[in-house]
Amino acid sequence: MKIKEGFVIEKVGASYLAVATGKMADEFHALVRLNSTGAFLWHKLTESSRTEEELLSLMLDEYDVTREQASADISAFLESLKRAGILDA
Repeated sequence: MKIKEGFVIEKVGASYLAVATGKMADEFHALVRLNSTGAFLWHKLTESSRTEEELLSLMLDEYDVTREQASADISAFLESLKRAGILDA
């Protein structure tokens, strides 16, 4: 999985905003607000294609969180991205 090309992400206060640019702006007409964990996962999904298990491993290395909680959060995050049409499988 990977974030579709054509998004930029910027920190605004305590949040992060992802905005579609270029051709993607013709398809996606919203802002995506992320917390720091969402921004971490977003960056990992823009670097290269990742599996859910790879994201879980990266998250466990970065944050003090249980495997179960991280897994549930990642699944919910990925589902949101899929519903919004932002994620390439």
